[in-house]
Amino acid sequence: MHHELLRYDDVDALTSAAAEYVCEIAHVAVAAHGTFNFAVSGGTTPWAMFNKLTALNVPWEDVVIYQVDERVAPLDDPARNLTNLTISFATVSVSIKAMPVNHGDLAAATQQYGRELPERFDLIHLGLGSDGHTASLLPGDSVLDVDDRPVALSGPYQGHRRMTLTYPALAQADQILWLVAGGDKATALSLLLRADPSIPAGRVVAAQSLIMADAAATPQ
Repeated sequence: MHHELLRYDDVDALTSAAAEYVCEIAHVAVAAHGTFNFAVSGGTTPWAMFNKLTALNVPWEDVVIYQVDERVAPLDDPARNLTNLTISFATVSVSIKAMPVNHGDLAAATQQYGRELPERFDLIHLGLGSDGHTASLLPGDSVLDVDDRPVALSGPYQGHRRMTLTYPALAQADQILWLVAGGDKATALSLLLRADPSIPAGRVVAAQSLIMADAAATPQ
């Protein structure tokens, strides 16, 4: 899969450019079909981008935000991506479709969330772990082999099981936006740019893929 790469001097420049890009895609999507279907991942870099995004002229009433992945943890737990999403978007009226990780039957909950997903995503934001994971598609986990449903559960990782979009769900993106920052990501990013299947991120396929990275993460 071909990835376009844009390089920025630092995280501030990266997140500002990413916010502007998301705003642009939102307007195009709403003009085309009335809704901007946007799936987002967790992490400190996207939170900075989200905070800048809320200051822009986004058609929020037509935006639906989905979660790429979520830790199985109590509501309002700091580990939850939803906790930070709620804080980031507190100043705007936006619809957030939270993954039902507190459901008593997690297998049923994954099926439920899968039924709520749009037929196509206008944009999916992904991050990149230093180990090459993206979403909660984790190295060596059986979730990597799920090809018959859009949402699945990973095994334990850093203390939590995760609910995650699968490769088939990511393939429903018209555009993927990768935000990658930090020198610890440089090796994984070089593999991603080659679509190396030895890392989970290297196996992602979608219609279009744009990587925005800071100087520290960008292979020279």
